[in-house]
Amino acid sequence: MVGRPKLACVMITKNAGVRFSQCLASVDWVDELVILDSGSTDNTIELARKAGAKVYQSQDWPGFGPQRQQAQTFVSADWILWVDTDEIVTAELRQSIEAALVDDDPQLAYRINRLTDFFGKFIRHSGWYPDAVVRLHARDSYQYNNAMVHEKIEVAEHHVKTLDGDMLHYTSDNYYEYMRKSLRYANDWAEEMHARGRRTSIMRLVCSSIWMFIRKYIFQLGFADGKHGFMLAVQSSHYVFNKYFGLWVKQQQASKSVKSGLVVAEVSHNTQQNTA
Repeated sequence: MVGRPKLACVMITKNAGVRFSQCLASVDWVDELVILDSGSTDNTIELARKAGAKVYQSQDWPGFGPQRQQAQTFVSADWILWVDTDEIVTAELRQSIEAALVDDDPQLAYRINRLTDFFGKFIRHSGWYPDAVVRLHARDSYQYNNAMVHEKIEVAEHHVKTLDGDMLHYTSDNYYEYMRKSLRYANDWAEEMHARGRRTSIMRLVCSSIWMFIRKYIFQLGFADGKHGFMLAVQSSHYVFNKYFGLWVKQQQASKSVKSGLVVAEVSHNTQQNTA
């Protein structure tokens, strides 16, 4: 579209998966495609370059928030559209994005509704729709926070508008990949909470897991999504269990390390006294 500011689509990648080609095709209309990869061993980088992307690589993994911050530094376009490798921009959403760019108000950021597929069915209840996330903003106005997982763009709510059209989100095409991603998110969350000094207990682990199932299936109408809604509620409960279990394990390891240090210090002190 002539006369609008330049738009960059930015992605962070690692072994993007089978939807990546569709994802790239859905944003082939943007002015700039920037990809920051963190060690892909499949054909992710090859596909990205074939699509005309500027590909950058990082060896370490600082967490989702910091990784997105780093990716943003490579952008030269005026506006940024953030897309994950398992997402597809629909035609209606594209039109809405281009209309927002014509307005070109750098103080505004735009929220996009995601319609998520869970093993063959788009989920419209269970707290998954509209899964609204801020994904479009002026390059120099906003950026993601430092969260290792569940990162967000830092912007005041009164500066946010919602775009028309959905972004299709495919969580996974196979069970193994879904569980791998779930465990990765759970571990990142546990590491971040442990670093902040947060603690948990067996009681919290159990109660939080049970409550998540009740919340998803009953209060967020998961039953209206049929058998997929039931399985989603079970899996969500399992994810919460893994988060708190990971945090509990880190607590035990830290406690053991402290106790070992005290024992070593006591033995060293006694040895010094005996040799004096």
